[in-house]
Amino acid sequence: MSLDPRLHAHRPDLADARLRGQVTAARFVAGSERRVIAGAAPIKAAPRPDAPLASEALRGEIVTVFDETDGWSWGQLETDGYVGYFPTVALAANTLAPTHRIAALRAYIYPGTDMKLPPQGAVSFGATLALAGEATTRGTAYRLLAGGEGAIVAAQAEPLDAPRANDYVAVAERFLNVAYLWGGRTSVGLDCSALVQLALAAAGTKAPRDTDLQEQALGAAISEPPRRGDLVFWKGHVAIMIDGENAIHATGHAMAVVIEPLAAITARAGQPTSIRRLT
Repeated sequence: MSLDPRLHAHRPDLADARLRGQVTAARFVAGSERRVIAGAAPIKAAPRPDAPLASEALRGEIVTVFDETDGWSWGQLETDGYVGYFPTVALAANTLAPTHRIAALRAYIYPGTDMKLPPQGAVSFGATLALAGEATTRGTAYRLLAGGEGAIVAAQAEPLDAPRANDYVAVAERFLNVAYLWGGRTSVGLDCSALVQLALAAAGTKAPRDTDLQEQALGAAISEPPRRGDLVFWKGHVAIMIDGENAIHATGHAMAVVIEPLAAITARAGQPTSIRRLT
C-alpha cells in the first residue's frame, strides 16, 4: 500500500531517509530542522505562489526541510506531519526555542512596549514565541521577544507549561464568525478540520490535519444521540457538537465559523459518515 504523501515526504526524485525501503526515490536525505519565523507560513501542494493552499504553519512550529529550490522549501511540519512546500523566507535555523504560546485569537508584535506604535506583524492563536523581559507602559504589561524583535501584550500569551484548556468546545466557540479559508489554520481564516485541530490542541490533544485523517484517528464511533464535544463527520467535512442539537463548524456555505442545528447541516450535506466521541 502506498504511503500517504500528505504525511510521508516522498517524491520520485527525493524522499525522507526514514522512508528508505518503503518508497522508491532517486535520492534519500535526512533533512534539516527549521523553525517558522513568520506569523504564519502557507503550505502549498506545489512550489508556486498560485498553488492551492494545503495548510498553514504557525510561528514557532518546526519543519524538517528536505529540499530547497527557487524560494521554496519542501518539508514536513512536526506538529501534524503535514508535507508540502513552505516559503523559504518564512523559515530559519538556529532560532531560540519558544517559551510561550499565544492564548488570544491574535496578538500584534509591536516594535516596542507601546500599543500606539504601528505593529510590525501579528501571530495567531497557538503560535509560539521566545519571550524574555517584561515592561509596563501606561498600565499595560508587555513581554519582550527574546531576539529583540519587539514586544507583545503580556496578557495575550501564556507559558508553554500553563494548564491546558479543559473544554475544547469553548475554545472552538471563541472562533465564532472567523472567516472560512480553505487550507487556513489561523484566526484570520481557517477550515473545518483546522478548527477541530486548534481547539483540541488547546486542550492538550493532538489531531491530524485533514478531515478523513481525523475521522480515522479521533475517538470512537457512537450510535447514540450526540452530546457536547462529539465530532460529526461527513465526507470532507467535520463539525463539533456544542449541545445535543447544535454544532459549530467552519463552513464554506456561510464562509465563516458558525453555529447551526445539526439537522440543518445534515439537510445540506447528507447523513454523517460517523459521529465520534473522544471520551
